[in-house]
Amino acid sequence: MRKVVEDHPQLFPDITAKFPTTRYQGSKTKLSDWIWEQIADLEFETVLDAFGGTGVVGYRLKQEGKTVTYNDLLRFNYINSRGLIENSKVKLSAEEIEWLLSEHKKVKYPTLVQENFRDVYFTDEENAWIDRTITNINQLANPYKYSLAFFALSQACIVKRPYNLFHRKNLYMRLAEVGRSFGNKISWDRPFEEWFRIFVAEANSAVFDNGRENESYNMDALELQGEFDLVYIDTPYVSRQGVGVDYRDFYHFLEGLTMYDDWINDIDFKSKHRRLRPQYNTWTDKANITEAFDKLFEKFQDSILVVSYRSDGIPSEQELVSLLKEYKSEVSLKHYGQYKYVLSNNSNSKEILLIGK
Repeated sequence: MRKVVEDHPQLFPDITAKFPTTRYQGSKTKLSDWIWEQIADLEFETVLDAFGGTGVVGYRLKQEGKTVTYNDLLRFNYINSRGLIENSKVKLSAEEIEWLLSEHKKVKYPTLVQENFRDVYFTDEENAWIDRTITNINQLANPYKYSLAFFALSQACIVKRPYNLFHRKNLYMRLAEVGRSFGNKISWDRPFEEWFRIFVAEANSAVFDNGRENESYNMDALELQGEFDLVYIDTPYVSRQGVGVDYRDFYHFLEGLTMYDDWINDIDFKSKHRRLRPQYNTWTDKANITEAFDKLFEKFQDSILVVSYRSDGIPSEQELVSLLKEYKSEVSLKHYGQYKYVLSNNSNSKEILLIGK
């Protein structure tokens, strides 16, 4: 039985929680309020965020008092959401933060990052810090404390990366003494420990109880079970040229940290940037993504379907409308306008939201 409160959580004077800052490619952070405005008048209490990513939309719906089920295929996203969406009360104490940032004689510290990622993303000293810190985090027994600490570690890794990605071996960009037209060398050079403390504080501040039992999953969206009043769908984007956004490749380093003890067995040593061995993903395949949308719409046809996508993608917005109309009698299409994602060179692409009732 799910726990429900009568009052809207935003009416609680002690709830000042807000979603932490992230630097995630394709994040809907700047669009979450707009998305909520488009669906606020719909009648729903339970919602599935089927391709949750950073969790910003699921978190926004948690703020609105909805029962949120978060899902993402990437384990590091799932872990982060477990601490921010599923978790309602647990926080990291000041003592625990100090313990995580210290070296302990009774703990054996592997050197996986130091040995396999030298001169790839971080300095030797930083690699040693990562090995030590993830090992300490892995000692945490409480899953929510683990999630909050992992969130801080992953965000610290991202903020110290050029482009905030792990798609290239480009440590030299950080270290080169040259004039710069982009990037933030101050952020890159700020010590890992300082960033970790900043992101732990943000994660702790984001924890709140909306009176519902929210859940997080790490599955293929097509394999999810359950009934939901509304299903929010924000799949990886496939451009009109047929190029899909491979988040696993962009953030393989963070994904590797989630399986630290076995990471070495899944590293593609043929790649300069030490990516994970590639895995097929229907949602980045231009030949099969339309069929995947159709299967997903069919699977959740009894729910209100809300789809975020780009106007110039595959499938096209009209193809998505046609697909949705096969399962929904009323379909509306909303345009946000020319919202440009980081690293995107396409200024004509518009953010779209399809709503099928």
